[in-house]
Amino acid sequence: MDQQTQGIKVKRRRSRAEIEELAAEYKGSGLGTAAFCQLKGLSRSTFARYRKRQEQTVRKATGGKHWVAVEVSGSAAIAGGERASSLAVVLASGRRIEIGRGFDADTLQRLLAVVERS
Repeated sequence: MDQQTQGIKVKRRRSRAEIEELAAEYKGSGLGTAAFCQLKGLSRSTFARYRKRQEQTVRKATGGKHWVAVEVSGSAAIAGGERASSLAVVLASGRRIEIGRGFDADTLQRLLAVVERS
């Protein structure tokens, strides 16, 4: 009797390339961890381990630093003919955080802490 007919679940190892592909798919999916893992048939603990390894690999390769894309766009006109000064951060998931003139730095730090945890 083989393993399939006995109903034994065989664990398989994923290659680094497969793990990198999963991490990229997750970043672009816009899904939460639980939904993504369910879609891919992964346990959350396994996926968390994959992500941690991926982050460590990136940190080692870049010395803890990495480049991000920055796009400079024209400033938008607002009522009264003044120009608004703002920053926008677009996450890999497509979510966008916009910060206007006179933003509260403490609030931004708290927001970023929440974003980095997810």
